[in-house]
Amino acid sequence: MTIREDFLTAAAIALDLLRHDQVAQHWDKPSALPEFGVSGLAGHLGYQVLPLPSMISTPLGDEPVVPLMEHYARANWTDLDVDSDFHTRIRAGGEKLAADGHAALCDEVGRTLADLEKSLPDSENRPVRMPHWGPWAVSLDEYLVSRTMELVVHSDDLAVSVGVDTPEFPRPVNETVIDLLTRMALNKRPAIDVVRALSRKERAPEDITAF
Repeated sequence: MTIREDFLTAAAIALDLLRHDQVAQHWDKPSALPEFGVSGLAGHLGYQVLPLPSMISTPLGDEPVVPLMEHYARANWTDLDVDSDFHTRIRAGGEKLAADGHAALCDEVGRTLADLEKSLPDSENRPVRMPHWGPWAVSLDEYLVSRTMELVVHSDDLAVSVGVDTPEFPRPVNETVIDLLTRMALNKRPAIDVVRALSRKERAPEDITAF
């Protein structure tokens, strides 16, 4: 599978979860994430899909294109507190996307995903960027790696929040996500900690989380 296939597959699975009755029933309740309601978390999950059509149709800028791991190093959001301006904006953005309710969010994500299933496979691997990033971009395919990770991680968050089983993703999707999370963990942890966590339970550290 290509990263575009991985992303579209992960997005379709996430959309099925978003449509679950339990998400609608827990819409106004707190989620498993600090300071995040279920509705805002659902909006944030949808946000991994919704901006893509405009991102790939926006005229190219003159920002430098950096590798994905350099993007994460520059963004530095993994070290920010939950009450930081960055995370506060993330939560507010999720709530804004969810403001019209569960059905409206699901419909919007569904329409966007249907369009992407037609347009994304043949799109140029061009530079893309989020408006809140600094003055840099990443390639479309590397951006999709990051969104696939977000879809898998936040699908787990949402499923746990509403009391349903976390959806199963295909192995190629999981391999993409675990590879990225491992590389991100190596940005924060000694390499031997990651090696031991994966190979030596008697010496495994308590924490090798990537963020």
